[in-house]
Amino acid sequence: MQIQVATYSKEYKMTTVCFDFGNTRLKYGVFNDRDFEYESVLNNGEIDTVKSLLDKIHPEKTILSSVIEHDKKIEDLLASQSRFHLLSDKTKLPFSATVTRPETIGADRLALSAAAVELFPGKHNLVIGLGTCITYNFIDKFKQFLGGGISPGMEMRLKSLRDYTARLPLVKSDWNFPLVGYDTRTNITSGVILGMAKEIDGIIDAYSERYNNFNVLLTGGDSPYFAQLMKNKIFADPHLIYKGLYAISEYN
Repeated sequence: MQIQVATYSKEYKMTTVCFDFGNTRLKYGVFNDRDFEYESVLNNGEIDTVKSLLDKIHPEKTILSSVIEHDKKIEDLLASQSRFHLLSDKTKLPFSATVTRPETIGADRLALSAAAVELFPGKHNLVIGLGTCITYNFIDKFKQFLGGGISPGMEMRLKSLRDYTARLPLVKSDWNFPLVGYDTRTNITSGVILGMAKEIDGIIDAYSERYNNFNVLLTGGDSPYFAQLMKNKIFADPHLIYKGLYAISEYN
């Protein structure tokens, strides 16, 4: 009797889909083994939309980070078609949290911190996430999440100028703005975007007064643009949250 031994091609790679359900967009990143392939956006949070994606990609593993009230049936779907992990306060993390209530740390902040520990082990890391809010997340060289800060993000600042004034309009973000605005639109874009860059630089300077030799990681879709406006040396990676989610998926 011949016994056939299963063999696997060296070209075979395991696909992981990392879902990031944020306040503004529902996004996902695709990995082949450890290699990040691409990011895309879901049209909506309906279960049929997620099912169509799974039928197309056929991932072996999935992980979901959500800061919104999503359809819980999505979790059941992901679990039925892949090795699924839901990022929660029960998740095993590659770092510890010394804050008062670690269960209140946002899923996005957990993922960003995991990415920092994975990419720069044994280093102090300040991770700055540019999303609906700006989050400042500090993880020391002993793999301890110490906390940080939260402030309004760019779209929130732009919308607040319209919502809390009588005559200012809603202005879209535009990276081609002058230092000295010459009309309402350019006054707002200069004030909001340059103001954010200076805020981030100022926060980094404040951390520098307390900690020596730490990495600064800037992430979010607009991170490459902001990196050009800042004086401090940073590591900009718009896909950092997916790398953190992948690391957490592997850790669990």
